[in-house]
Formats: sequence, structure tokens, C-alpha cells
Amino acid sequence: MKKQNVRTLSLILCMFSYLLVGAAVFDALESETENSRRRILEQKRSEMKRKYRFSEDDYREIERVVLQAEPHRAGRQWKFAGSFYFAITVITTIGYGHAAPGTDAGKVFCMFYAVLGIPLTLVMFQSLGERMNTFVRYLLHKMKQCFGFRRTEVSMENMVLVGFLSCIGTLCVGAVAFSHFEGWSFFHAYYYCFITLTTIGFGDFVALQKKEDLQEKTPYVAFSFMYILVGLTVIGAFLNLVVLRFLTMNTEDERRDAQERASLKRDKGRLEGPTSLCVVAEDTERQQSPCSPVVNRSKHHGGHINSVYYNSVSYTIEGCSSRSRDNTGLSSPGSTLSPEHSYQEFSSLRRKSV
Repeated sequence: MKKQNVRTLSLILCMFSYLLVGAAVFDALESETENSRRRILEQKRSEMKRKYRFSEDDYREIERVVLQAEPHRAGRQWKFAGSFYFAITVITTIGYGHAAPGTDAGKVFCMFYAVLGIPLTLVMFQSLGERMNTFVRYLLHKMKQCFGFRRTEVSMENMVLVGFLSCIGTLCVGAVAFSHFEGWSFFHAYYYCFITLTTIGFGDFVALQKKEDLQEKTPYVAFSFMYILVGLTVIGAFLNLVVLRFLTMNTEDERRDAQERASLKRDKGRLEGPTSLCVVAEDTERQQSPCSPVVNRSKHHGGHINSVYYNSVSYTIEGCSSRSRDNTGLSSPGSTLSPEHSYQEFSSLRRKSV
């Protein structure tokens, strides 16, 4: 449990540190450009107001109309093809922002649609990713057999490498296609594919937004839809290999800790049982034994006492009655001393040092 708490705390600290680093880098890269664009916009607005003699209110009204005209959205968005495109962006959580429900009924339905559709989509992509990983593992195993490798087992490193190359290949294929159809540069098309398949969906680059593309270019529309779904499956398969492995480490640690606690509990029970029995038996033996390693003199009736040094330890040997000997069944170093023998007969045993 302690290891899991430390790992969780470490992940939290790493995440916040990562956020701080990202914020600092984006601030350094984008802040100056943003200020420059703002200055240019203010300059253009002043020129328009001076040239066309707009008041501030007139300019704000024109600005509102232009923004609501949605110039970045070409063609009709809410025919079946456009609606299907929007539904994909909802349940995959891409959310470009290129279209949004305008009616209250559409907004309510969108919320309920997302509540059911997002978990269903996540489970589907995870299941497809697992099936894809199983198929890739089978292909790699067969390829190793065909090429005569000694070890045909497919390691996790093999799967991660294949998954990474598959992701790169998928992004490159999409970049080539979208740079051709949309007229973007390869870098911008690659950027669009990455932002889309990682479900970030900024909306600064959105496919199928040229004039009437959704209604007139059916093959391109079909390719775009299939590319998004297949690409998300490939990314999901790779994340199953990398991310989910780390996520299951906490579960494995919890199971291991539970097994250790159960094992310690069983061992403690086993130790407590025999130990208590041994203590009782030892106490009984001490009470019944004619040889007791104590310094004080025993007060058995009719017994003779002889001090014998055994292994440099002084033992008090008592001459016991026959009844005591029968009860214990033990033979002690002083068992030769009995009531029938006098102390003088065994004067040689008075002191013995070993």
C-alpha cells in the first residue's frame, strides 16, 4: 500500500510539473506572436473606421454579423453527411468546434447522446485495440518461425516497437492524403492528423470544410470518416500496450500486498499454535523433571541434593522418588542418585567439570 501511495503522489507531482513546463514553453513561443497579431488587428480596425467612417457601435455590429456568418464553415453542415461527421466528433471526444447545435432540443439530445456514446466508443476502441494486438502478436510469432529465429516468443518490446511504427505510418498516410485534398502543407496535414487521432481537436485545421465538400466529394468524405475511425483504433492499440500497462501496476501491487498480508496472517497463526503448545509442554516438563537448572534448592521430601557442574553450568540434582521418575520417564544426569544409595557411595560425582 505504501508503494502505491508513493507512486500515485509521484504521478501527481509529475503531471503538475509537466503542466508547468508546458505553460512556460507555450508562453515563450506564443505570447509575442499573439501580441503582434493583436496590434495588427487594432491597426486594421482603426484604418477601417477612419476610411469608412464607422462609429464604435457600427463596427461592433459588423463584427458580430461577420462572426455569426461562420466563414470557416463551408457549405451546409447539418445534412446527413455533415451530421454524421459531427456525431463522430462527439462520441470520439474530438470536438473540433466546426459545428454545434443551434437549437435547445439539439443541445439536449447532444448531451444525452454523448453520455451513452462516449463510454461505448471507448470500450469499442479498447476492445478493437486488444484484438489488433493479438493479431499482430500472432503475425510476429509466425514471422519469427518462418525466418528461423531461435526464440519465437513475442516480447513486449517487439509489440511496442510495432505499435509505434504503426502510429507513425498511420499519421504519414493521413498527412499525404489530406495535404492533397485540402491543399495543406505536409507539416500542417500531419499536425491535423495528430491533433485529430489524439482527440485533442483544436479546430484550427478541420477537413471537409471547403465549399460543398460534404455534399459533392463522397469518396473523400468516406475516406475521412474511415481514416478517423481506423486511426483511432491504431492509436488505441498502442495505448493499450503502453499506457494501460502502467495503469494496471497499481492493481498488481494491491493484489501482491493482499497476498503478502494473507501469507503473514497464515504464518502468524501457524507460529502461535505450536509455540503455545511448546510453552505448556515445557512448563509441564520443568515441573515434573528431576533435573532443574535453577540455583535455589528444591524441597522434595526424601531427596538428596548434589551440585554437579555440567558444561560449566551448575545443576541441582535431586534424588527423586520412584513415583516422580515414573511420571516423567526422563533420565537426568543425577538419575543414578536414588533413595537406596547413600551420598557417600557417589562422592566421586560431587564435582564434575566438563
